[in-house]
Amino acid sequence: MAQLDVLDLAVLAVLLAGTVAYFTKGTYWGISKASQVSPSSSATGPIKGATRDVIEKMQETGKDCVIFYASQTGTAEDYASRLAKEGHSRFGLNTMVADLEDYDYDTLDTFPSNKIAMFVLATYGEGEPTDNAVEFYEFITGEDVTFSDPDDSEAPLHNMKYVTFGLGNNTYEHYNAMVRRVDLALQKLGANRIGTAGEGDDGAGTMEEDFLAWKEPMWLALAEAMGLEEREAVYEPVFKVTEREDLTAEADNVYLGEPNKNHLEGLSKGPYNAHNPFIAPIAESRELFTAKDRNCLHMDIEISGSNLSYQTGDHLAVWPTNSGKEVNRFLEVLGLTSRSHTVIAVKSLDATAKVPFPTPTTYDAAASYYLEICGTVSRQFVASIAPFAPTDTAKAEMTKLGNDKDYFHERVAEKYLNIAQVLEKVEKSQKWTGIPFSIFIEGLHRIQPRYYSISSSSLVQKNKVSITAVVESSQISGSPEMLKGVTTNYLLALKQKQHGDPNPDPHGLSYAITGPRNKYDGIHVPVHIRHSNFKLPSDPSKPIVMIGPGTGVAPFRAFVQERAEQAKAGENVGKCVLFFGCRRKTEDFLYQNEWEEYKKALGDNFIFVTAFSRDGPEKVYVQHRLREHAQLIDALLQDRGYFYVCGDAAHMAREVNSTLAEIIAKQRNINEAQAEDIVKTMRARNRYQEDVWS
Repeated sequence: MAQLDVLDLAVLAVLLAGTVAYFTKGTYWGISKASQVSPSSSATGPIKGATRDVIEKMQETGKDCVIFYASQTGTAEDYASRLAKEGHSRFGLNTMVADLEDYDYDTLDTFPSNKIAMFVLATYGEGEPTDNAVEFYEFITGEDVTFSDPDDSEAPLHNMKYVTFGLGNNTYEHYNAMVRRVDLALQKLGANRIGTAGEGDDGAGTMEEDFLAWKEPMWLALAEAMGLEEREAVYEPVFKVTEREDLTAEADNVYLGEPNKNHLEGLSKGPYNAHNPFIAPIAESRELFTAKDRNCLHMDIEISGSNLSYQTGDHLAVWPTNSGKEVNRFLEVLGLTSRSHTVIAVKSLDATAKVPFPTPTTYDAAASYYLEICGTVSRQFVASIAPFAPTDTAKAEMTKLGNDKDYFHERVAEKYLNIAQVLEKVEKSQKWTGIPFSIFIEGLHRIQPRYYSISSSSLVQKNKVSITAVVESSQISGSPEMLKGVTTNYLLALKQKQHGDPNPDPHGLSYAITGPRNKYDGIHVPVHIRHSNFKLPSDPSKPIVMIGPGTGVAPFRAFVQERAEQAKAGENVGKCVLFFGCRRKTEDFLYQNEWEEYKKALGDNFIFVTAFSRDGPEKVYVQHRLREHAQLIDALLQDRGYFYVCGDAAHMAREVNSTLAEIIAKQRNINEAQAEDIVKTMRARNRYQEDVWS
């Protein structure tokens, strides 16, 4: 046996020490990740180290009702919170709201028979689950679902009682597909639904009333099935709001709009996502319209150094700031103006409820950066505030608004009033100082990012994302108020600042452009990337037909830009036909000069068809131009071409769908039903794709 020299012994000692250290990390010497999480981190995602077993969580916290939500824009989360509050206040249920991505699902087969599960599920795009519900959807609808007890394979969820409500849009073919498919899957697994499966329709503009109409009979059915007794509803806060006299707004640990602790400490780092935005510099911004009364912005946003990446067809999420005008209105009507910079701490009174934004903060920061104060108010929320009205007259008016659907629609809904505007109109002479601030934290969900189709090709500009956005500012019929887009006016202010205006005031709105503690100075905007299924065919030789009126042309600028680049590189590029529509050639012809440049690169493979609706004696839209090119369209589709639509869902997209079926029927000499089946098959095979909005 060879003897070990001193060097050998030293190396072995180091290896042994390293091995011991590795296997004892976190037990004897390491700091667990859970202990590093700040209390405010619950506002930016699940707390690390928390249980992912929802049954265990319910037992630990004494809950007998869990409301799961799948939400993309925050509406489903808001409905889930409202159901939780109502279930507790009216029926004494101990409720919890659960983000589907915070839990695993393999223990649902142990769901107790004396508890209830609610599913509030939004459908995203063409029948897809929302980002936070992808894993749950794939699990529950899978062919081979495996739960914790493999022996009970026939009906593993036989003990589960549940209710469902879906949020959808009838302008999409797969209307409310998420809730319908999940409902079928739950029943297939043996679960028992209480009442009817509710469905709300954003396309018809009836989402809120659909929800209210569904929940009343649902509660009656649930009360009967579970033996619940209704009681007089009394407001019980979910959050405790405490004014911190020991802190000032200048204190280092007070959040003044920062989205999380890393941003507060000036250590912003990735990964950047829906919980953690990248503060991106705006490289360039310009006006695309020549009309004086309308604005359309083109912005190039720099993402180099962020590790963010995108693919052509993806979306950019912009995190908005509320306008100074609406922040001031909100604080003024509540009598908080003089205390706007008072520091408040927000604490959950329920172990399962997450504080929706970082704390401690200030009233001003909460209204400016965290709460959706500009959103249209719900009838249910108005009713919940009625008991705190400053006068009997105001209380009676708020109660009537909350109870009378038609009256509410006439006075509030059709005027798109936010909560401060409602309070202002109901009682002008007195401030609403009696409303607990916790009600607004519970009733106004956190301000949500707005999503824009990326109008640049990742092949052409890898580190720079382009977006194209019309600035919303329109007169509301029968009202002196204007409907103003929260995010687009914020972006317009940033553009004006970048072009030399020291005090931007777009459409009478001012913004805290430099951000919390001036961290956005230099024209920056908080963003993240959302990946999309709206994609070019992987084979560039496949023909594509694109329908994109107005800013619906945004992703097609990216598509054509990419095809032009591929052609320059010598690739075999298929035919690209783009139908673009706008009002007038001289006012809102987006990217007019660029199309000529792409034509030079693509030659006969690029066909650009325009429809200017107000330039002639009769209005002409993209669907009219489609009919004029029926033979070409059908030939490209028969050549395995792809068909894309982007823009307004309610009218344009629906009419384009009908027009295409009409074209196929005529060109192929088949009946309309057969043509519609062909279009449906195209959709199923991803050869008909939509990126539309209501």
